[in-house]
Amino acid sequence: MTARTIAFWGSAGLLLYTHAGYPLLLAALTRMRNQGPARPQPEPAPLELPTVSVIVAAYAEQEVIADRVANLRALAYPRDRLELIIACDGSPDATAQRAREAGADLVLELARGGKIRAQDAGVERARGEIVAFSDANVSWEPDALRRLVAPFADPRVGYVCGDVRFRGTQGTNQEGLYWRYEMAVRRLESGVRSVTGGNGAIYATRHAAYLVVDPIMGHDLSFPFKLVKRGWLAVYAPEARASEKMVPSIEGEFARKRRMMSHGWPIVLRGGLLSPRGYGPLYTMMIFSHRVLRYLSPSLHVVALATSVALLGHGWVYGAAVVVQAALVLGALLAPFVPARPLLVARYYVLTTASLAAGLWDWLRHGTQAGWEPAEGTR
Repeated sequence: MTARTIAFWGSAGLLLYTHAGYPLLLAALTRMRNQGPARPQPEPAPLELPTVSVIVAAYAEQEVIADRVANLRALAYPRDRLELIIACDGSPDATAQRAREAGADLVLELARGGKIRAQDAGVERARGEIVAFSDANVSWEPDALRRLVAPFADPRVGYVCGDVRFRGTQGTNQEGLYWRYEMAVRRLESGVRSVTGGNGAIYATRHAAYLVVDPIMGHDLSFPFKLVKRGWLAVYAPEARASEKMVPSIEGEFARKRRMMSHGWPIVLRGGLLSPRGYGPLYTMMIFSHRVLRYLSPSLHVVALATSVALLGHGWVYGAAVVVQAALVLGALLAPFVPARPLLVARYYVLTTASLAAGLWDWLRHGTQAGWEPAEGTR
């Protein structure tokens, strides 16, 4: 077997595994662990509900912050056990004033330091046993907070993320399809061991377990694995539902994910994700399968394409691989002119895969700023 053949089968096999084989493996592990009938987890009685501080970091959110506060005040959660904190990260507009007028319990007006430092400031002032987090453009279902804190009845749980759905599906973006897949994978991960990533729309930690991380390293990727290293479980609560407005176009989603990955790569390469210390064999496998291979997928695609072209004439499978990859790229190129669903999905996949490499390039070339701007079209 030649080096080119090994490179082709290795890269193609790893791509197939991270996207399809890994979820199937998790499903098999879940089935093995749950031989008996599943027993529903009881929801804590009202007197058992913990005190919770919900923290929203906000920058230039005057158009949406009042609705966000109103949505949180309407949650089906005892008001005397709920604290609403808006941490304004140097907002240049009337975000702070409108948050106060809408009824936030505490509004912090901070110097611009980025989302993470705004969240840190909120946690420093928070009185709740649980600190929960959300973005300013998100809406939670009435029972979302009860569902989010229910897993903390297990003293081993240190982190919980909920489910996010997307509004505004009339554009070209296919992010909703991706998140349905991603949430299914996280449900399986949670059942097997712990999730390997969260989402910014709805998540929580114990106050005592909260971590202060580098301001360029977001919570979504850094919290689950860091808490697992410290002995906690990081779980997914599918009934804790939130919704947010989706970036309208695939091109806008590419820009958003490129920015996100400029924050994600520092976590991967110097933030401790690659170190297996504290994981255990099972979680090490999960990090490798869902995170490391997924972030390497642009390189794996390049190797698979180059080697399949080089091996043309050495077997039908290499010709088929070239045809499949060429069809994917062609579909992505045609999607702006023929917006059929299969072509839009192809364009979404190609651009979001490319965003992983673009985010790495941005970070290596000029670093990453802690501050952020609201994604266009999501407010």
